[in-house]
Amino acid sequence: MRLLISFAALFLSVILLQLSSGGVGPLDAISGLALSFDTEQIGLLGSAHFMGFFIGCWWAPRLMGSVGHSRAFAAFTSAGAIGLLAHMMVVNPYAWALMRVASGLCVAGCYTVIEAWLQAKVTNETRGRTMGAYRVADMGASLVAQMLISVLEPASYVSYNLLAILCCAALLPLTLTRASQPETPDAPRLRPRLAIQCSPLAAAGVVVAALSSASFRMVGPIYGQQVGLAVDQIAWFLAAFVLGGALAQYPAGWLADRFDRRWVLIGLSVAAIFSSALTAMSHDLSENGILLTAFFFGLTTFPIYSVSAAHAHDFADHSQRVELSAALMFFYALGAIAAPLVASWLMDAYGPGAMFAMIAVGHAVLVIFGLSRMRARPTLRDRTPYVWSPRTSFMIGRLTGRSRDKR
Repeated sequence: MRLLISFAALFLSVILLQLSSGGVGPLDAISGLALSFDTEQIGLLGSAHFMGFFIGCWWAPRLMGSVGHSRAFAAFTSAGAIGLLAHMMVVNPYAWALMRVASGLCVAGCYTVIEAWLQAKVTNETRGRTMGAYRVADMGASLVAQMLISVLEPASYVSYNLLAILCCAALLPLTLTRASQPETPDAPRLRPRLAIQCSPLAAAGVVVAALSSASFRMVGPIYGQQVGLAVDQIAWFLAAFVLGGALAQYPAGWLADRFDRRWVLIGLSVAAIFSSALTAMSHDLSENGILLTAFFFGLTTFPIYSVSAAHAHDFADHSQRVELSAALMFFYALGAIAAPLVASWLMDAYGPGAMFAMIAVGHAVLVIFGLSRMRARPTLRDRTPYVWSPRTSFMIGRLTGRSRDKR
């Protein structure tokens, strides 16, 4: 209990930040539809968010080293709040895309500060409990954030102002805490080739994970609207995906620690192909049926990032853990930047089911590549423990690195 209390300010900031940043994606999609933005323009908003996210992941450790944790957190939070407040002042999809770059910058920058602060304060004895509480706070708030569109009016000053208030409120716990700021860690070098050197399959896996998650979360509301879901049903649709992904982590980890991780990855992708096909046909089901398909889609696609990361770390030593985590995040960001825009193009041309067809093709390619990689080299007997890897910042490798080195 004392441990949780000592990190209460950080966890409260995570919750408020996730409510704000997690709510803006679905709200932008619903608001864009209400304002007659076309599908491609709404997809651009999701891609812009991840462009800002990537810039923030790279820049945040450097800014933190220049001005300190609290000031860097305040700067990134201000960028996010400005992006939210400006939405209804300039109603234009390309202006909104720039605002979403600011929101993505805010998310990556704030998570970098929080995770650097956690890393400096945890010990080997408290690391497991701290990461567990951190994941619960982050995923719980993400789940609630998907539901916000059921109560927020689309294209409304009040709706965006409420999200901006939540973003600003995230400043209070961290800036008012009496805990001293830790020393600033060195920024990890960005070496994308390291991920390919350790495991080409893992690099491909995180790209496919981005293809699934970023498309669904950023363009999913358009799919829901096109198949006839009401706004409150779209909120449940998105939340079911997040819930399925959260619940899948333990069984996926259990399997990944006991069997060849490449087979686990291939099995998840095969299941993802079936869940994509099932979700594409969900407009013919009842509301409960639609929610179940979204839940199953999250169940099969969400763990792929963590299984891929665990497989990559099997081929890395302790000195490479931080840079490898950053390299995997780089490939995830590349996939997440492209996925919403490509999905929106396909939906515009071929209808709502095209998004899931694209995701299914991505997983089919991963299955084929995984089978080919199994012939290229044998599996390792001495493997790292499976770790649920949040896709939050380049600094997450510092928090999970020692957990992976436990035997």
